[in-house]
Amino acid sequence: MSPSLPSLPSLPVRRRLVALGTAVTATVALAGCGADVRSASKGTGEVTVKRCGEPVPYTVPERAVAYEGGSADKLFSLGLTDHVLGYVMPPANPPVSESPWAARYAEVPMLSDDLLNKELIVSKKADFVVAGWNSGFSDQRGITPEILDKLGVQSFMHTESCYNYPGFPQKTAPFEGLYTDLERLGAIFRVEDKAAEVVAGLKKRVAAVRASVPPGEAPPVFLYDSGTDQPFTAGSQVPPNDIIEIAGGRNIFDGLDERWTQVNWEAVTQAAPEVIIILDYGDQPAQKKIDFLKKSPRTSTLPAVRNNRFFILNYNEGISGPRNIDGLEKFAAYLRSPAS
Repeated sequence: MSPSLPSLPSLPVRRRLVALGTAVTATVALAGCGADVRSASKGTGEVTVKRCGEPVPYTVPERAVAYEGGSADKLFSLGLTDHVLGYVMPPANPPVSESPWAARYAEVPMLSDDLLNKELIVSKKADFVVAGWNSGFSDQRGITPEILDKLGVQSFMHTESCYNYPGFPQKTAPFEGLYTDLERLGAIFRVEDKAAEVVAGLKKRVAAVRASVPPGEAPPVFLYDSGTDQPFTAGSQVPPNDIIEIAGGRNIFDGLDERWTQVNWEAVTQAAPEVIIILDYGDQPAQKKIDFLKKSPRTSTLPAVRNNRFFILNYNEGISGPRNIDGLEKFAAYLRSPAS
């Protein structure tokens, strides 16, 4: 690599109502996405919901902390602002003012602009934390669901991130994971009807995109997250894979049974992507990545680069959250647009 090329980190920054009564006495039947909810225990106000593959009893949280935009968006989309103590937004996240729920963000404080940590959760007396495995929760940083359980703090993990969760892994298609999360959170907070309404709306939008895909061969698409020596990209277990496929493209790394993963430039070159999705986040702006791809001899001759076929995907449209469907609709429209 020429020393004159822009320098990018080789690894990405990875991410990030009042109580409605006492016990739910009947089994909560949630359609479609396997929310795996059991009857509440009489007299305890608890309902058992799966956290990844682990059945966990929950009381209704009153002081929830959300890590990154995807977590907060899920809570806000369900109308749970009154239950949110605050949010943690590390530098990767774009401004919360860009969210469809910007007004809800304005009602609660940002607790930190750093990575999630146990000390913050304890000091703020949080009773619930929403994050992903290895994107918020981390063995290395000493904040895991198991640790929080011992401290009496409830937690919930994005189903999409459960793929490699130790002990209780759960594998699902990313969009199905999104629907499952909304349904499970709906059960935990006792807003099942609202969750069903939100999920039905998202599914309707996804079905409309599927129906609009024109016949013909799907163009090969490469998602570029970050990295110069070796690129970081999306495997089959993260939302961009579903965004690409449902919109009518083909993720060149859909054969990798991974989440966010490192590959090599030779594999990218051989796949000859016709479209490149640039994941855009706060500390690694999209234009810098595009400039690198245009200057690097390893990528400058790729069909997508020669034809200037770059689609910018907002960070919060790429991580698990309701804005995945915004990203899907925008990317589907881009694929229908003529090459510039």
